[in-house]
Amino acid sequence: MTITDVHFDCRHFRGAIPCKPNKLSGAVCNSCGEYAKIEKRILIVKLGALGDVIRTTPLVVRFRKLYPNAHITWLTQAPDILPKDGQIDLIYRLDAPALFSLSHTEFDIAINLDKEPEACILLDKVIATEKYGYIQRNGHLSAATPAAEHKLMTGFFDDLSKANTKSYPQEIFEICHMDFEGEEYLIHLNDKLAHEWKLKMAVQSNGLEIVGLNTGCGPRWNTRLWSEAAWIDLATKLREEGYCPVFLGGELEHEKNLRMSHAAGVHYPGHFSLAEFIALTDSCDYVVTQVSMMMHIATALKKKMVLMNTIFNKHEFEVYNRGVIVEPPTPCECYYGNTCVRGTSCMHDITPAVVRDAVLTLK
Repeated sequence: MTITDVHFDCRHFRGAIPCKPNKLSGAVCNSCGEYAKIEKRILIVKLGALGDVIRTTPLVVRFRKLYPNAHITWLTQAPDILPKDGQIDLIYRLDAPALFSLSHTEFDIAINLDKEPEACILLDKVIATEKYGYIQRNGHLSAATPAAEHKLMTGFFDDLSKANTKSYPQEIFEICHMDFEGEEYLIHLNDKLAHEWKLKMAVQSNGLEIVGLNTGCGPRWNTRLWSEAAWIDLATKLREEGYCPVFLGGELEHEKNLRMSHAAGVHYPGHFSLAEFIALTDSCDYVVTQVSMMMHIATALKKKMVLMNTIFNKHEFEVYNRGVIVEPPTPCECYYGNTCVRGTSCMHDITPAVVRDAVLTLK
């Protein structure tokens, strides 16, 4: 066998190291039964945040349907959140070597759905037959094709954003000249951790359905925070309805969750790494959350969900008929705002009783 026998156009080819079939069975190109000729080389650029990366993954589902032997590359700041089951062939973490490599690689399709200058410049410089999304032109952010203009304009002007009735998946599929057909989110779930958490939570719940109460939402949008009293009241009400409520959150919510766990007599398992947090969430039957990373994790894990929304356009969120969106009785006046014009966030107008009732509708 010589270098001329190497299938450089195979999905399994990994550059300077052995491919998976070679590692597993010793297969070599000139006699390998797993040769998969690449149909399309596709680049997706979606850097962050974590939730935005997750909700962009339906594109992978569609491309795998259209081109089963496509080679899909993804550039991101959050590689750990992406599935490791082979649906994405190559995942780059954003850094200078990755940008250099990608800008000198040829693709059939290149998509950038981030508005950061480095992402837009990359789409301009990358070699690709088709380019979709956001690009740098004439020194500023622009649309690679007219299909991306709608999403750009809703980002530029609040009145257009408020009038939008399309979900995020609908918008990104249109940007890529396709129609959204309900393709699901993808996520990396560590099966071993998920199994361990299911066992732990089964003991904790004693056969009751588990409702994960995600009490944090990050510091960027403080207007999304619900009061401790409201969370405690909701947990108490859910327990009275025969559920097993569990407080969830990250390091920022740890002290708060400890206080609420003690006050409500409700389990709080602690805060963990991202992989552990995803596995823990997978053990829940329902999730109650504000608009946050948890919303996207729960959606990717196909959990029934109650989503509390105030400052965002509810049409943006795809809940796949598994969720209920709860909003305050009076429309929020602080669109994408981190402070409240009224002085008190309208999150506090959403009552625990309303959220409990929303959970009950999902049973």
